[in-house]
Amino acid sequence: MFSKNKQTDRLDSESREQYEYARKRIAQKKGLMRHFVFFLAGSILFIILDVVLKMGHEIIMSGWYVWAIIIWAFLLLIHVFNVFIMNKFMDKEWENEQLEKLKAKQEVRVAELKKQALKEVVVKENKIAKEQEALKSMTDSTKTELPEVKKNNSNQLPE
Repeated sequence: MFSKNKQTDRLDSESREQYEYARKRIAQKKGLMRHFVFFLAGSILFIILDVVLKMGHEIIMSGWYVWAIIIWAFLLLIHVFNVFIMNKFMDKEWENEQLEKLKAKQEVRVAELKKQALKEVVVKENKIAKEQEALKSMTDSTKTELPEVKKNNSNQLPE
């Protein structure tokens, strides 16, 4: 009874996670397609502005559209690289692997710190115990060496 609920909860969370991942990937690809359409429209606009309308010849140079299109194509290639290549290598599974590695390193470090703290506590306890033994032995030896004071007169010095 309880295991069925846990399994369905796990499936629901996994299917929700898969849905979110698919939604993000679709949004990335949609953004890339939008970028590509803008690139095509912008390239045509640059060609028309330079070749047909002769704009920018006085300020920049003739044929400036070629450089503008090359720069924009480079930015588009970076976008393609990020969507298809980087996301393939660094997807959700990669993130989970990195998270597990970092958690394992952190657990090892916490265990080392606990061991070090325990060692320090043991050393301090040993030191305190030795000091207490030394004090006890000092008080035991000084009790036998000290002369007794007569209890009748508190102003009298010991003999």
